[in-house]
Amino acid sequence: MSSVQVEQKSYEMPPREGISIAHFLTVADIERSARYYEKVFGARILSLGDGNAPAYLQLANIWMILNVGGGPTPDKPTVTLSVPDPDHINSFMNFRVADIQACYELWKSRGAEFITEPIPKYGEIRCYIRDPDGYIIEVGQSTDLKYG
Repeated sequence: MSSVQVEQKSYEMPPREGISIAHFLTVADIERSARYYEKVFGARILSLGDGNAPAYLQLANIWMILNVGGGPTPDKPTVTLSVPDPDHINSFMNFRVADIQACYELWKSRGAEFITEPIPKYGEIRCYIRDPDGYIIEVGQSTDLKYG
């Protein structure tokens, strides 16, 4: 490939041209995690994989890849993938919403486990959800910040 197009008008997974971005999560059980994101957030399961293949989901404007952990591979010879320690997280997804209270009530009714209720903080109201593998998801509603 001699050039990369990153300003395309539409995105798909897998991309036929240009680039698409996916958030990869290492999970203990692919189907359990896929069903969680489907049930709680309305993600669309594109594939549950077959055997050793990962699951692919579409969630709002992102794609997600869910796969079990494992040891080093030839293309990442020093890296081991594992589910997180629930109390030591170094990255997380951030959902920006228009109505945090409505999302809190809806997602809680669908089985989301919130760490706290929505709390005002630094120009936004936010709270966090913990998924079945211990990942946290920040849910935030801006109160006085505008983007773009």
